[in-house]
Formats: sequence, C-alpha cells, structure tokens
Amino acid sequence: MEYTKPLARLIEHFQKLPSIGPKTAMRLALYIVKMSQNEVENFSNALLEAKTKISYCSNCFNMSCSDPCEICSDQTRNKSIICVVGETKDLMAIEKTNEYHGLYHVLQGLISPLDGIGPDDIRVKELLFRVNQNNIKEVILALNPSVEGEATSLYLGKLLKPFNIKITRIAFGLPMGAELEYADEMTLARALEGRVEISLA
Repeated sequence: MEYTKPLARLIEHFQKLPSIGPKTAMRLALYIVKMSQNEVENFSNALLEAKTKISYCSNCFNMSCSDPCEICSDQTRNKSIICVVGETKDLMAIEKTNEYHGLYHVLQGLISPLDGIGPDDIRVKELLFRVNQNNIKEVILALNPSVEGEATSLYLGKLLKPFNIKITRIAFGLPMGAELEYADEMTLARALEGRVEISLA
C-alpha cells in the first residue's frame, strides 16, 4: 500500500528507531498525525532540546545536560564504589531499583570483535584512570549476560586485578514468575552462581 508522501516519510523515520517494525511505525505515525498542532510542536521541541542540550559527563560518560552530571555531583553518593555499565539505559535501570548509591562508569558499548569494537573503542582507559586517581574500594561490573558482556567483564577483571580492589559482578537470576524450562542456559548458570543460603528459622 502506498501512503501519502508526508505520512510515508514519517513512517520511514520511525522505522529507523531500534525495535520499531513497519506496523509499529505506522501506528506511531498515525498517532502523531491525530495529535493537536500544539502537542506536535511540544513533541518536536522536546526532541530538539534533548538533541542540542544533552551531551556526556566528562567523568563517568553518563548522558546529561550538565558536566559533571547530576550523579557525579551528588555529595550523598558513595564515592568509593563505581558501578560499570554498558550504556546509559543500563544506568537508568539500576537507578530505578533505588538500591545502589555509589558512582557509575558508562563504557558506551561492549567489546565485540565481530562488530569491530575493541577495548580502545569504549571507555576502558578512562575507567582505569578513575580507579587509579581516586580512593576506589570496589568496582561492580553490571554488564549484560551476553557474549559481549562476558568478554568485556573478563577483560576488565584482568585489568582491574592489579589495583587490589574488590571486583564484583551482579548476579543474574530468574525473574519472578519465570519457569525454568523457558530460561536460557546463561540465565540459569548465573542464577546458580548467584545463589544464597536459605535461612531456616
């Protein structure tokens, strides 16, 4: 089916976004067209503002419109712990738990030889500099349980070992309500490794 050109162009742009297929792109485009002029202008302004004002923190490489970012500037944070994540979205996921109160380091990617991404293409040197220059007592590796995440964790672990600091990794377990038969091998392996003793009263 051929769409009128402005609609087709809008659908085409939505399809460029990650995880957005043709049907979802069409639904989003139609929704935008049905919005009021004022709503569309606000949406457009929000996109432009985000693009022009957001950059990267020179300390942890988190996305922010201030430098240092809000987290690095927060004096209530535990400055002796750094949680290493692959992307800002991972940082956001951890922040939502309200369980972590230390600092972060965003690698802005993971080591992936197949994609041509090596250690020099992500923020590894900057992490080592921070650990060396500051009184860091623990580095938490919070990287995805993927081949790339595994490779990056192993690489960072070897580089951080000489600093004689505590190096930990988050345990990957099964989500509530999940069934074992549908879990992948890596998730099950991590769930077993991260097991804790059950206290029997």
